Amino acid sequence: MLFKVKYPETTVAVAEERILGIPRMMSENPALDVILLDDAFQHRPIRAGLSILLTEYNNLFTQDDVLPAGWLREGKANYHRADIIVVTKCPLDLSDAERKTITEEIKPFPYQHVYFSGIEYGPLYPLFQTEEPQPPVGDIARKDVLLVTGIANNQKLVKYLQQKANKVYDSIYKDHHIFDEYDLENIRATYGHVKSDNKIIVTTEKDAVRLWPHRAWFLENNIPIFVQPIRVAFVGGDAERFNADIIRYLEITRRKTIINQ
Repeated sequence: MLFKVKYPETTVAVAEERILGIPRMMSENPALDVILLDDAFQHRPIRAGLSILLTEYNNLFTQDDVLPAGWLREGKANYHRADIIVVTKCPLDLSDAERKTITEEIKPFPYQHVYFSGIEYGPLYPLFQTEEPQPPVGDIARKDVLLVTGIANNQKLVKYLQQKANKVYDSIYKDHHIFDEYDLENIRATYGHVKSDNKIIVTTEKDAVRLWPHRAWFLENNIPIFVQPIRVAFVGGDAERFNADIIRYLEITRRKTIINQ
């Protein structure tokens, strides 16, 4: 849903059996050029033409292990199947020396390209627009923030808000949590315990999608809730090189398709 909200012009499909969903997508969209599969590195029934492996800066797959000893879903030696490796959540000022150290630890094969990316935070915006549009939240230096999240790890966002806001109170739910009426009452009670006349609730874009069905409740209770948007930013000139890799693959694939036809 988040993908569709952010990119409404893009076809977004959900299928528990991707081997059945993909042919249907192609049938319903004859002009389809590319299918981007999310979280599909271990998905064996579909053989992707280009595989991108993501690994976190603070938890490289080289230092991890297979569940339950670690977080990996398969042996780390299988990284050889990736065409591109992206080290995510890096400091945006990552030095060339550290890039080299990490690359040497990963030991990419000659056909693999390694890129580095980090997270940039945008300005907060209100989740629910009213008939009278709410003004931008602006500077939150004097505001107390109740952060409501249901994601795997919110610590990077917590640290970011702590640098910006007066105080940050963290209300954590499990990853992919679906908010119900009980949760809403807990949020209201927690928000009420924040002893400040200058306070707001902040949530992530992923959680905003799950909170949207409760729009009427938030408006009726006059609880201001804002969304913290993020975007991926490549380090250095990696954005241009990464894009060139993708475009090169698409051009080669398109030429092969034309020849086969």
